[in-house]
Amino acid sequence: MPQQPPVRSSAARPRRPDASMSLITNVMDHSLDDGYAEAAARKRAQGQSGGMPKTLRARLGLAGGLVLAALVVTVGAAQARVTAPVVAKERQELIDRIDRETADADKLESNVDKLRDDVSARQRAALKASGGSGQADLVGVLSGATAVHGPGVKLVVNDAKEASAGGDVGNPRETSGFSDTGRVRDHDMQRVVNGLWASGAEAISINGQRLTALSAIRAAGDAILVDNRPLVPPYTVLAVGDGERLSSRFQDSPDGLYLHALEENFDIRATISTESDVRLPAAPSVIVRTAQPYTEKTEKGTS
Repeated sequence: MPQQPPVRSSAARPRRPDASMSLITNVMDHSLDDGYAEAAARKRAQGQSGGMPKTLRARLGLAGGLVLAALVVTVGAAQARVTAPVVAKERQELIDRIDRETADADKLESNVDKLRDDVSARQRAALKASGGSGQADLVGVLSGATAVHGPGVKLVVNDAKEASAGGDVGNPRETSGFSDTGRVRDHDMQRVVNGLWASGAEAISINGQRLTALSAIRAAGDAILVDNRPLVPPYTVLAVGDGERLSSRFQDSPDGLYLHALEENFDIRATISTESDVRLPAAPSVIVRTAQPYTEKTEKGTS
């Protein structure tokens, strides 16, 4: 009986799911370039693989390097642990020294204030003894050596809400040395004070600092100094005088218009109000070094 040939299936071989992505499949199957593979094979054949050193000398050198690195790290950690308490101690000593010096400075400032009060009291007593109490009180008010109170105005000047450095090149405040057009400067406060004096103010103070004929308004960086004492905004200016008249005359004066221009152009804030009673302290110290009281004896002695 003849042998029948094997039966072959007529069904087609199943297609790979990634048959349409032959490029990506090739990249994944051969991720390492053939050149790199050949170089790695040559190194393995020559015994130059990247593993541990084969010779005893190379192994000893590697071990010595590791020991040296560990020694350096250990010594550095030990030194850091030893010096840490020393640094902390020096820092604490410096802090204690600063605290002591600050306390001494505060004590000296307190003594200076007491001595100034004593000098002022002695000056008032000398004025009363030489010219009568009425004249002494008047001189004390005019010189700023005596605290005063009475009707007047309250003027509050403050920086702009968003004061920022810089400005236009042609800005007059910028060309005058003002690095920030939104901040109140010493020149602005000088004009405000001079305007109040010219409008009839009898006594003026800024943030509690009484102004006298010897007072100076200067700048140190961004700070305004009144008699070498720094002030911070807002700047509260109190002036004794006829409240309604003083307020209207100041606002109509060139200095009042200057302040209004600062409000309009640079967003500097300013408010003025009349007060029924404002209180101004005495000036810290009023020292006369050159002037002498005028008397008939002095006139006869010089003739």
